[in-house]
Amino acid sequence: MQRRNFLLSSLLATPAIASTNFLETDKKIPNSFTVKSGEARFGVHTPFKGVNPNDLKISKRDTGGAVAMFEYIGTEKTGPSLHIHLKQDEIFYVSEGEFLFQVGTERSTLKAGDTIFLPRKVPHTWIQLSDRGKLIYWVTPAGKMEDFFLKMSSFTTRPTQEEMDKIHADHDMKTVGPPLSL
Repeated sequence: MQRRNFLLSSLLATPAIASTNFLETDKKIPNSFTVKSGEARFGVHTPFKGVNPNDLKISKRDTGGAVAMFEYIGTEKTGPSLHIHLKQDEIFYVSEGEFLFQVGTERSTLKAGDTIFLPRKVPHTWIQLSDRGKLIYWVTPAGKMEDFFLKMSSFTTRPTQEEMDKIHADHDMKTVGPPLSL
């Protein structure tokens, strides 16, 4: 009978124990902060292809690795190679302009106010269609994306394909095709 009571008590206590993370009051709560448009979270800009601002707004350090958020301001009609994130999902919100997204084999044109979800392990890319565009996007979990953009923006010349493949692999990604073209 004691064993049965122990097992029953253990099962009943499981939800309470699991929820204690939400009830702890002595955990450090992060301070609020503001990052203005055109600014980067820690003052370090990581321009995409050396031109278009692609700035970190919320860091993995702010969220315990749960999410990172970026602001991309496009001044030229370009986009990344077709690639896969092995461990992260992405969510893009178009706040200005028009973009063509490819997810798997499907293509969708998004305009200001539209949102698209890009699941991990699915090849995807995008290209800016308008003269000017702006994206707000989230990567979850944050993973190594901040580090990837810091590494890519450190180059003064375009890396070789072998270097690109290694950089992508080091950051849990894989290039699987060329970028979209107009």
